[in-house]
Amino acid sequence: MDKIVARYPAGKQASAVIPLLYVAQKQMGRQTGSAWVPRVAMDVIGARLGMPPIRVYEVATFYFMFNTRPIGRFHLQVCGTTPCMLRGSDDVLRACKDAGHVKGYGHTSPDGLFTLTEVECLGACVNAPVLQVDDDYYEDLDYDRTVALIEALKRGERPQPGSTIGRQTSAPEGGPLTLLDVAGE
Repeated sequence: MDKIVARYPAGKQASAVIPLLYVAQKQMGRQTGSAWVPRVAMDVIGARLGMPPIRVYEVATFYFMFNTRPIGRFHLQVCGTTPCMLRGSDDVLRACKDAGHVKGYGHTSPDGLFTLTEVECLGACVNAPVLQVDDDYYEDLDYDRTVALIEALKRGERPQPGSTIGRQTSAPEGGPLTLLDVAGE
């Protein structure tokens, strides 16, 4: 905590609230297998930063990146905005429910492996639909590729994040297009 707080000028230590919440959540995940920020951690952060606990609670509940209750081992976050919906996020959601055995958004699978959340734009619209698993983005998904991803997670494997169809960055499907010749020259 001291190392993070030292990054901020005197009198502006409250600016460290987001990085400290992130550290607390990661630490909880390492210790318990469930990455979330318990109230006692928020209270400690508030005390360390000299801010009322309610201010820390406000930040923790405002941002989707913080979980204020226990979640499954893997946090499946389905993008529900228009670009992902147009490209098949309903199939991604259905695959998460089927393969992960999760009832729906806000629920955790009976085995405690998966928690499902709908999130707003993940900023990877060009490679939609997108599923964020913990901190990793999986792009260009469909039902079968999502099921394969979830099955790999169940086996203890962590597939390479990024495009599931081998797309390079945000190039068109099939690879980047470049001008090779100019007609008439």
